[in-house]
Amino acid sequence: MAETVSLNVDGRGVATLRLCRGAQHNALSAQMMDDLAAMAHRLGRDPAVRVVVLAAEGESFCAGADLGWMQAQTTADSAGRLREAQRLSGMLQALDTLPKPLVGCVQGSAYGGGLGLLSVCDVAVATENARFAFTETRLGLIPATIGPYVVARMGAAMARRVFMSARRFTAAEAVALGLVARAVQSEGLGAAVEAEVAPYLACAPGAVADAKALLRRLAGPIDAPLIAESMEALIARWESPEAAEGLAAFFGRRPAPWATDGRSDG
Repeated sequence: MAETVSLNVDGRGVATLRLCRGAQHNALSAQMMDDLAAMAHRLGRDPAVRVVVLAAEGESFCAGADLGWMQAQTTADSAGRLREAQRLSGMLQALDTLPKPLVGCVQGSAYGGGLGLLSVCDVAVATENARFAFTETRLGLIPATIGPYVVARMGAAMARRVFMSARRFTAAEAVALGLVARAVQSEGLGAAVEAEVAPYLACAPGAVADAKALLRRLAGPIDAPLIAESMEALIARWESPEAAEGLAAFFGRRPAPWATDGRSDG
């Protein structure tokens, strides 16, 4: 079993893939990215698995990239940054192309890369108290590698409202933006996820897989050139003076040089 995730498959063929770094708010470490990609490939090949639920332990669904992983990129060379960008994009692509329905179960906050995980789910349900944000620009970075999946999920018009501002938004707004399907009370989360899972169990598994593949083609596939472009954009940001300043300020627990209180003097 992987160290950073767990897997349980019930008698119906419903697999629960759970993020297991609750003490770290399920931040995406290099190992977790590798484990998620490996599990996605494994589940995709397993004929006994009908549906996959992506869930998480602890208070948060996913806080984004692991702090240690982010800090390592500030001193990595170009080859190292490319390798890590490929690691992140490979995980997202493996989950996005999973030939089984992927249902997100969001019991807490999701930031940065956590929103990338939600965007590769076919449908996601969140608790009403969940909070969301594309936090990258606050650090001098951009939501690059997750970007194609976010725009595919939300559409450019909706993404414009939250993609660049790093502001936090509620579960209700996440529903309005198309990021999650429903926001429910915490005690109703399990039932809401089950309501999304159950209909698939009456469908032909092969037909579901083919329909999902067709939908991706009709929507315009997230192909190798687009993935490469998103990785190049991420690497360029990692190498920028703003990212160096923003990450140094974050790890130094001080405001970034561009940060203000947002209030007008007028």
